[in-house]
Amino acid sequence: MKKIAVIFMVLTVVLGAVFAFAGCNQSVEKVKLVNVELTGEQYGYCVANGDSDLLTKVNTFLSQITSDGTLDTLYDKYDSTKNANYSSITGIGSNVATSETGIANPLIVATNTDFEPFEYKNGNNFCGIDMEIAKLLADYLGKTLVIKDMDFDAVVTSVETGLCHIGMAGLTISDDRAETVSFSNPYYGTTQMIIVRADDTTFDGCTTKEQIEEKLTSLVGKKAGAQSGTTGFYYINGSEDFGFDGFSNIDMNAYDSAALAVTDLINGAIDFVVVDKDPAKAIIKKVNI
Repeated sequence: MKKIAVIFMVLTVVLGAVFAFAGCNQSVEKVKLVNVELTGEQYGYCVANGDSDLLTKVNTFLSQITSDGTLDTLYDKYDSTKNANYSSITGIGSNVATSETGIANPLIVATNTDFEPFEYKNGNNFCGIDMEIAKLLADYLGKTLVIKDMDFDAVVTSVETGLCHIGMAGLTISDDRAETVSFSNPYYGTTQMIIVRADDTTFDGCTTKEQIEEKLTSLVGKKAGAQSGTTGFYYINGSEDFGFDGFSNIDMNAYDSAALAVTDLINGAIDFVVVDKDPAKAIIKKVNI
């Protein structure tokens, strides 16, 4: 009987260790996406007003990579649901100039690498749809690519003032921005979506934009987060230019990136985050591990 008891105890310990190990390898859902599209925007690249030569070349280039399938290939490459090796992407690598000093013929790109999957860094490597397009564009123009990573709010200003040649940062085309810079033809359509904590039931049962907005209007004492200067920020705060009335009943917190906003969401400092659809999915995939 003692031998049987000992065997039983050993099996219990072994099975417990196995299940504990398996549990460690399971993903933990910390946040979730409210799967309702709230808006409709289009991304474009911006150049300085008056730089019609560069604008024409950019539009010609975009037309070319759209028709030959290059653009679709990049979208698939950076779609984590289609590419099992998504996390190992090295993009255009780390050997990229970040200053025009000593470069005879640069294409200076303004961006903000906190907007995966369009622009981000994997270690020291510049990655993302926009970053790969930037490299292809520089090659097309016969120029050397220079990437200047900056706050999102500074991207348009840096192009407007001539510090950079082009802004490539998941920029929503808007009338207000178009007063200071010129936009290329659209290359991607997107929408704003909401991220909440995994156990949050606030928007459960909402299946339409109208239902979400009715719910947002009814909230009391809630705090939202978004990257400063982005469409998500203006969606809650309100913007005549974007056509958003906003929600004055909700306190809006501005962050340097949507990822930082989601960190605060997980920690309970805010109640939800508003961000573009594809960055939202990328953030959730990284957080829920």
